[in-house]
This record gives sequence, structure tokens and C-alpha cells, in this order.
Amino acid sequence: MEICIGMDLRCFVAIELPDEIKKTIDEYVAKLMETKADVKWIPSKNLHLTLKFLGDTPEKIVPDISKRLSEITRLHNSFDIRISGAGVFPNIKYPRVIWLGINDSEEIIKLQRDMDEALKEFGFETDDREFRPHLTIGRIRSSKNKDVLIRELSTLKAVDFGKIEVKNIALMKSELKPGGAEHFRLIEIPIGKEL
Repeated sequence: MEICIGMDLRCFVAIELPDEIKKTIDEYVAKLMETKADVKWIPSKNLHLTLKFLGDTPEKIVPDISKRLSEITRLHNSFDIRISGAGVFPNIKYPRVIWLGINDSEEIIKLQRDMDEALKEFGFETDDREFRPHLTIGRIRSSKNKDVLIRELSTLKAVDFGKIEVKNIALMKSELKPGGAEHFRLIEIPIGKEL
């Protein structure tokens, strides 16, 4: 990776999704798109489970952040999560974000909390809100066909999108392009003790 010292990168820490899960989610998103609701859908290539959004990050500290994240992930074991169900934030009356649920999330919550605490030393704020693992699949822009969308979403409450074995996290960068944000993995960090 070529690094230009002095640049800020728009970074976040995430769990990447396997292609087969993205494909399954794509099929359901296609059904939701048929509602013609005014939603900015997240392209499947950008789907990931955000653990922490860092925002503007000086490129020169990326190696230090990576090292610190590695120290944290070594204290945890790899784990499984299941993606199932769907809903909206903040509520059905005024939906803004469409999400898919994450089950079996105890380990991911512990990992996120440790990471949040560890990254304070780089000046990143800890999140005041409780971490609720979810996958954002769309952002609602207006109330056009909102009721049809909510009705269709309710049919996904029991849908199981699959299980993921989480063996690593990724430090990602997001580049804002004319066609929308594009995400790139900077560093993959394994979870658990190295053998």
C-alpha cells in the first residue's frame, strides 16, 4: 500500500461480510426496492458491520491504530454471528435507517467496547450510546411509499440471512466519489491468539 504522509483518511473499523451473505441480502433488498420507497440503498459491495467510525484519521497514525487494534483482538476469541430479521431506526413512525439484525452478539459487543476504550488514546471519542450491532442496508430520504416499505419489511422479521464466522476485523477507508462512497480495506486484523 502506498502511503502519502500528511493526508487524512476517512476510516472505520468493521467486520466484512462473505459474498454469499451479500448475495442473499441483495435478493431481499431487490424485493424492498419494488416498494418504490424513497430510499438510498447501500450497494452490497459496501455492506459491512461497523464496529467504530473513526472519521478523519491522519494517515501517519494508521500503523499505530492497527497495532493497538491487534493488541485488543488478541484478547478475544473468534466467534459466530447470525444475521436475521429487519427493522428501522429510530422507530416505525419516523423511520430513517433500515437495518438487518445481528444475533449471538455478546462477543461482538465486548470486542467493540474494548476497542472503543483503546482508541481513546488516539483522540477518538467513545460512543455515548450503547452499541447495537446491525447492518445498515438503506437510508430513508422521504415518506414516499413509506407504509408499503414498512409492510414489506415486516415480512423480513423472521428471515435468516446466514451465519458468519468472525475471525478478523478490518480497518477500512471510505472515499467519497460522485457515485457514492467506496470502501477499501487498509488492514485485516485477526481475532484471537496467533498459533
